[in-house]
Amino acid sequence: MENGILSGIRVVDCGTYIAGPAAAVVMSDFGAEVIKIERPPYGDPYRYLSLVPGMPVSPLPYCWILDGRNKKSVALDLNDHGARQALLAIIRSADVFITNYQRPLVQKFRVAYQDLAPHNPRLIYAHLTGYGETGDDSNQPGYDMTAYWARSGLMQTMYNADAEPSASPAGFGDHPTSMALFGGIMLGLYRREITGQGMNVTTSLMANGAWANACSIQAALVGAEFLPKWTRSTTVNPIVNHYVTRDQRRFITCCLDPKKDWPNLCRALHHPELIDDPRFRTPELRRANSAELVAIIDASVGSKDMAEWKEILRSNDVIWGPVPGTQQAAQDPQMEANGVFAEIQPGLRTVANPLTVAGVEKTKPRMAPGVGEHTAEVLLSVGLTEEAIRGLFERGAALDGSKQN
Repeated sequence: MENGILSGIRVVDCGTYIAGPAAAVVMSDFGAEVIKIERPPYGDPYRYLSLVPGMPVSPLPYCWILDGRNKKSVALDLNDHGARQALLAIIRSADVFITNYQRPLVQKFRVAYQDLAPHNPRLIYAHLTGYGETGDDSNQPGYDMTAYWARSGLMQTMYNADAEPSASPAGFGDHPTSMALFGGIMLGLYRREITGQGMNVTTSLMANGAWANACSIQAALVGAEFLPKWTRSTTVNPIVNHYVTRDQRRFITCCLDPKKDWPNLCRALHHPELIDDPRFRTPELRRANSAELVAIIDASVGSKDMAEWKEILRSNDVIWGPVPGTQQAAQDPQMEANGVFAEIQPGLRTVANPLTVAGVEKTKPRMAPGVGEHTAEVLLSVGLTEEAIRGLFERGAALDGSKQN
């Protein structure tokens, strides 16, 4: 997209899996050129995540389609001196460098900020870690499931008393974290406009998990008393709960203003008499008699289909939301109407980044590249000779994937 907000910005994505590379995707959606550095011959292992047992089964590499879109793939073995020189040539032409390599790999490949800044003082260097830059665990590998979901306390929070903690979906913490990294990069670019100098920005999966769980962590920080876990039928707040309709659909109510919401909910349930019922008329009474109230709501909700409840709840000004499965979410007309899905090619859509800028059209997504698909093209563009590039290919220090795609 020639006229994108970030048109003319070159981003080097030298990371693996999701959180770091996903920040590069957001930039590409707004017009930045993104060069993906991968190791030959197989490339980023994220290409194969959809094959991990337990993931939805498809012949298409759907994870890679999502976070590899719009990028140019350059396959370089950074252990090789010539390949490193090729990387430095790319970096000298770049505005942003993104990596989520662990510190030992950053040191091994000499891609720390202090290694790269002398080659490009205007470079915005963005480093995503699992557990932060300092401390005992700073060198440890961290996926979003371990560093975001588990370490933040979310995993021990988000389950009922009659269940065990569960694993998080793929990318559950990575994609929110990528937005934090994107914000840091944009801060860096803004500061560069003022000072002319690059800068080093960092964030971590752990810190973003803590931010996601910040209300509860703040409660712990002030010494709040945490309640024992409850089940859906014994919840301490039956008007913030989920219920099942006659056609076996589920919705959740979120009634946070009891003075207004409780009467509205009672009228929606066709039980106006409950408004002043001595068992339920205050939050404390609803908590004390929660099982009884849940049973009443269950019976009422179970008497009608979801389509009926949609109209009833709306007309009574009840804050609620459907609880679809992922397959239903992928067909959500409200998401469709708001540009959540973008077409790569006929019959193949992807998930757009969540930012919308008025009057700005995002880049039409392009199919994710094959390993090394753009190696020769990019290296020629930064000044390497055809002879030098051929030498890299011949000794396996780089991969020419253009003939395989």
